[in-house]
Amino acid sequence: MAAANYLPSEDQFLCCICLDVFTDPVSTPCGHNFCKNCITEHWDTSYRCQCPLCKETFTIRPDLRVNTLLTEMVAQFRQSAQQKASSSSSQQQAAKPGEVPCDVCTGTKLKALKSCLVCLASYCETHLEPHLTMSGLKRHQLIDPVENLEDRMCTKHDKPLELFCKTDQTCVCMLCTVSDHKTHDVVPLKEEYEEKKAELGKTEVEIQQMIQKRQLKIQEIKHSVSLSEKDADREIAEGVQVFTALKESVERGLNELIKMIEGEQKTTQKQAEGFIKELEQEISELKKRNTEVEQLSHSEDHLHLLQCIQSLKAPQLSKDWSEVSVHPPSYEGTVVRAVSQLEETLSEQMKKLFEAELKRFQQYAVDVTLDPDTAFPNLILSDDGKQVKYGDVKKNVPNNPERFSRYCNVLAKQSFSSGRFYFEVQGKGKTNWDLGVARESINRKGVITLSPQEGYWTVWLRNGNEYKALADPRVRLSLKSRPQKVGVFVDYEEGLVSFYDVDAAALIYSFTGCSFTEKLFPFFSPCNNDGGTNSAPLIISPVRVK
Repeated sequence: MAAANYLPSEDQFLCCICLDVFTDPVSTPCGHNFCKNCITEHWDTSYRCQCPLCKETFTIRPDLRVNTLLTEMVAQFRQSAQQKASSSSSQQQAAKPGEVPCDVCTGTKLKALKSCLVCLASYCETHLEPHLTMSGLKRHQLIDPVENLEDRMCTKHDKPLELFCKTDQTCVCMLCTVSDHKTHDVVPLKEEYEEKKAELGKTEVEIQQMIQKRQLKIQEIKHSVSLSEKDADREIAEGVQVFTALKESVERGLNELIKMIEGEQKTTQKQAEGFIKELEQEISELKKRNTEVEQLSHSEDHLHLLQCIQSLKAPQLSKDWSEVSVHPPSYEGTVVRAVSQLEETLSEQMKKLFEAELKRFQQYAVDVTLDPDTAFPNLILSDDGKQVKYGDVKKNVPNNPERFSRYCNVLAKQSFSSGRFYFEVQGKGKTNWDLGVARESINRKGVITLSPQEGYWTVWLRNGNEYKALADPRVRLSLKSRPQKVGVFVDYEEGLVSFYDVDAAALIYSFTGCSFTEKLFPFFSPCNNDGGTNSAPLIISPVRVK
């Protein structure tokens, strides 16, 4: 009964030479079984007759006969395996286009699960089973299914590509190492694989970091766009509000102008109509008298004519019409006065607009202090670095590369290479000064020209009332008031440098379309004392948002 339940192992039906199921199995005198062709070819190529398993040597080559019992058992095993494979195949999927098919399947090719680098074949689930269960095949190297397994063989020596030549960066076989790659640095594929895999790991981390940086940049850009949209909406709303107010002011001024002109015209017309009515009444009275006179002049009754003539004399009218006239109203200057009034309204709106704009700019206020290493030797800086004035005595200071050597200029310690910044400078009591920003690479020795081409974006005051923007060409500025405190606003990316009269909340001048590629430094020049009339200092003032 125990023998009836015995199921032979699959390993028992494998030939140790071909590692496949027996074909015409034969037994050697030592008791081991082989395919008849396998053991015959083995002994034909060997110089002695020896069992491949136990190494027993036979002095006389044995006469091999087919083992009929084992043949029957192998036949039953094959039949069982085929039935099992048929049952399994019905549950497996056929290989689709682009998928690797099983090399063993006949008829419908099933989808391969693994490829064997030793057998150079791909197997479906059923035909893969021997590689998973039989000891001889378990040693084979299985990988995920791939096509063209012959590409893994050396085309020159027809051997597996098992090594990697670091010198030529190519895969080679064992025979390659003793021929074309004899002196090269050759390592096993697995070693190079591990090294390259580690490198790929690092590369993957680097790529992930690059992806994260770019994702953060996308978020940053989206955030900037969102802020831009909010700024645009705010500016549009303010613009609509301002222009609506201006439109209403224009319409109101026009209506008032028309109403005034029409009122004066109606007054003139009413006066003329009164005169005309009075004149028509007098004409009617005179015509009546004229008729009576004409009738009396034709009377032949002497007595009647004499009695009536006294009452028919020309009436004594009270009004002397020779001095009466209608003077049309003069409209000269009416439109000019209306436009002037509109201009005053516009100026009020502009002031409110600049106040709002200046208030926004003041939110970008930065702390600025003067850099003594850049100051012209005659300049005197306060201990807190907030004030600078000209001194008549030239100080003995190092002539370092950063220092201005010919003109009384000084830069701030702080520099800016992105974003927006704002600072305010008080020049009360001064008749001459220069203010603005300068790029890092400006010339600080010898003759200096203040212009954007030379790296300076500045305005200046001369003689107490002459203001200029030092553009190219320079622009004379007509200001309604003398700025006592000047605000300087810079938008690096926008290429904008604007100067404001802080107290009057008025724009002095704007440099637009600038191209900044270097660090920008706040720039100051108190100019010389000019005989004492310009001895007051330039003062960097704390920004107070109104």
